[in-house]
Amino acid sequence: MSGGLYRSANAHGGGQPPDDGATFISAEPLNQPGVEATAPPQEVVAETSAAANSAVMAIGSLVSRGTGFVRNLMIGAALGNAVGDVYTTAQFLPNQVYEFLLGGVLTSVLIPVLVRRRKIDPDRGEAYAQRLLTLAVLTLAAAALLAVVSAPVLTAIYAAGKDAAYKGLVNDLSYLMLPMLFFTGVSALIAAVLNTRGHFAAPMWAPILNNLVVIGVLGLYIGVYGAKALQPAQMTPGRILLVGGGTLLGVAVQSAGLLPALRKVGFRWKWRFDFRELGLRELARLGAWMFCYVGVNQLGLFVVVNLLTRAAGEDSQKTQAGLFIYNGVFLLLMMAHGIIAVSIITALMPRMSAAAGEGRFRDVTADLSRGTRMVTAVLAPVAVCYAVLAGPLSVVIFRYGAFTGKDAVALSTVLLVAAAGLVPFSISQLFTFAFYALPDTKTPALVNIPVVALRVLLQIGLFLAFSTTFAAAGMMLGNAISYVAAAVISALLLRPRVGRIGLGEIMRTMGRVLVAALGAALVGLLVVRLLPGDPGHLSWLAAAVRLVIGGAVIGATYLGLAMALRIGEITEVVGMVRRRLGR
Repeated sequence: MSGGLYRSANAHGGGQPPDDGATFISAEPLNQPGVEATAPPQEVVAETSAAANSAVMAIGSLVSRGTGFVRNLMIGAALGNAVGDVYTTAQFLPNQVYEFLLGGVLTSVLIPVLVRRRKIDPDRGEAYAQRLLTLAVLTLAAAALLAVVSAPVLTAIYAAGKDAAYKGLVNDLSYLMLPMLFFTGVSALIAAVLNTRGHFAAPMWAPILNNLVVIGVLGLYIGVYGAKALQPAQMTPGRILLVGGGTLLGVAVQSAGLLPALRKVGFRWKWRFDFRELGLRELARLGAWMFCYVGVNQLGLFVVVNLLTRAAGEDSQKTQAGLFIYNGVFLLLMMAHGIIAVSIITALMPRMSAAAGEGRFRDVTADLSRGTRMVTAVLAPVAVCYAVLAGPLSVVIFRYGAFTGKDAVALSTVLLVAAAGLVPFSISQLFTFAFYALPDTKTPALVNIPVVALRVLLQIGLFLAFSTTFAAAGMMLGNAISYVAAAVISALLLRPRVGRIGLGEIMRTMGRVLVAALGAALVGLLVVRLLPGDPGHLSWLAAAVRLVIGGAVIGATYLGLAMALRIGEITEVVGMVRRRLGR
């Protein structure tokens, strides 16, 4: 249900989705889209402590997200907005194909199956994993080859409405970047094998190698060619080879970085072609609903890509927010969601899964209510900062090199609208994971159909109703409304399954949070307006001053109002901090 352009392994662990995807805690796979709570082998539990795993995953996730975000900034600094759009489209193609073919099936089916076979097979699942890797490598190689051959067709589909120069550059980059499909799939499968054997560090840290390679390549690009905003027609073969080949190299290094870990856990690669022993019918049956979920998402993303490319195609010389800016803003939202909401979901999921398995549904609803209130209270001031400080934030974080001041202004408009979707997205994800805790993969897949349909209709309507300069912001507005719909529908469907989720208490907390957030926003707007400088032409230093002062004022005002309104989720945190300081 995310609405993000792509969810590659570049900024996430092991090819697993970051935000609505897997984070592993303790020594068992956390419930992911379609993943049942499966107990790990006893020897895995003995080998790996929960505290150590949690620390590795938390640190790795933070570094991975951070380097992934720096990578995105480097794309803007090196290539600018116009060529950045082309790069995003070309990179979107292999990740789109990967998500459809393997991404959802990996997280929903293969990991629990590998865990189960490791428990019941005499060889602890060794032969089964070898067969699976053999089949996957052959399938991925064939899919990558077919994708490269079909590059002109894929370019025509995803770059519809663009001029010949844009399509030509997408096509050239696609030839270099579509083989990423193979390496991304292989690294994801190796990560699954490692996770089921109690090894969590390498799958989390390997994508950081990818990010560092691409950051280095883009730094080399700036050193050789300079940081100039170019149009697609100005990209020379040398520039294309460096950017596209460097991106492919990053994914290849990520895959290679996992091989030593395979040897460390005692797994030996061996080609096995007796695929009937895999139980392909069972895999197909288990993955059917996830294919539905992923397929519907890909349809929604296809609409976003085409609408944004058409918007930019109507006036290619005019600065406006396209694919690159849309994806940059989405990644900014996902950083806040990943650091705060995913941490809360990660803490609650084992509790909800255990309670659901034992029929303690009151405990499930209590955790669900607590999580909803906590996500709302903690993320609200972040959303206010994104909205009120969108202008200075865009300049400080994004305006470097070929990414101009006009590009930053265009990005700030998209960020302003996108801020409204941060809290609804996180709540909808929490409710989705509540279904996975039951476990139930069918309902989220069915809920996803009307949610994505609503999103697509809204996005098309907004695209037709407003100027093309509002296209990316319109996509974000459609996302936000669909997240609200997803949360409401999920809540209604959860009630018959687990009982009342404390809607009254949730709404009271949300009302207080809304008052505190509005108060913080008004004070923040007033303070920012009083600061010197033209909001439309801020220097980096002036933007940084606005960001620091405005963020401090918004945070302090929200905290003060939250304490006055007795928002429990905030007062508890403040009390805990005071107690620790007292010690």
